[in-house]
Amino acid sequence: MATFSERILLLREEKKLSQAAAAAEMGITSRTYQRYEAGEREPVVSTLIRMADFFGVSTDYLVGYSDKR
Repeated sequence: MATFSERILLLREEKKLSQAAAAAEMGITSRTYQRYEAGEREPVVSTLIRMADFFGVSTDYLVGYSDKR
């Protein structure tokens, strides 16, 4: 099962975005997003929901509870 950091990396690469561009689209700082992808930090629920909306997936998919996007 993929981790949160692995999933957001994959989703960002599918959109062909840099970390900075993805972060800007989601309204978070680049450094914060980098920490999410590195597995150094986890988002608060409101940010997790924003990320799921941005990537067009469920929060369950992002956190690894489901393989269904």
